[in-house]
Amino acid sequence: MLLFAGLGNPGPRHAANRHNVGFLAVDAIHRRHRFGPWRRRFQGETSEGQLGGERVLLLKPMTFMNESGRSVSEALNFFKIEIGNLTVFHDEIDLAAMKLRVKRGGGIAGHNGLRSISAHCGNEYWRVRIGVGHPGVPELVHSHVLNDFAKDEMGWVDTIIDTIAEDAELLVTGRAEQFQNRIHVALRAKGFNEPPASPAED
Repeated sequence: MLLFAGLGNPGPRHAANRHNVGFLAVDAIHRRHRFGPWRRRFQGETSEGQLGGERVLLLKPMTFMNESGRSVSEALNFFKIEIGNLTVFHDEIDLAAMKLRVKRGGGIAGHNGLRSISAHCGNEYWRVRIGVGHPGVPELVHSHVLNDFAKDEMGWVDTIIDTIAEDAELLVTGRAEQFQNRIHVALRAKGFNEPPASPAED
């Protein structure tokens, strides 16, 4: 069994926040692949389904972002899922908007959701890093991620989220690089040009 955890904050006030793009990703996978109904457990909302011939549990922690690891660790422990079979979908300020990267392990770049998961579960899990850009100064990061995506951003956001859902099976079958490339191809096809790399990217 694999665990796909999307990070965000619960409640309608946060639904369209940049910080909630992980929730948007797993919601799209849920819709496209006809997963089962959402259930409240593991301090979160879960749904089970099949991707690429594998059983997959979707999880949206309802603990608020900073305590995401409590929910993720409960799900991992209950199903005895190894850390390498966990994929976390999250916002990434150190990636420019319209960028997506997939990696296993590495730093947390100040992301409190990842910090909580690494503290509770270990660090060697997969991350689908969805770039939301940096506001330019550290003092504005908090408001940046807790504000909604701007209307003129929704075109590329929807393209990324829809393509994540369409090609999620590639993550299940170990084709992370191909998955990442599919996102970039989809963006270019819609006329969104990927910005150049920033010094903060790894």
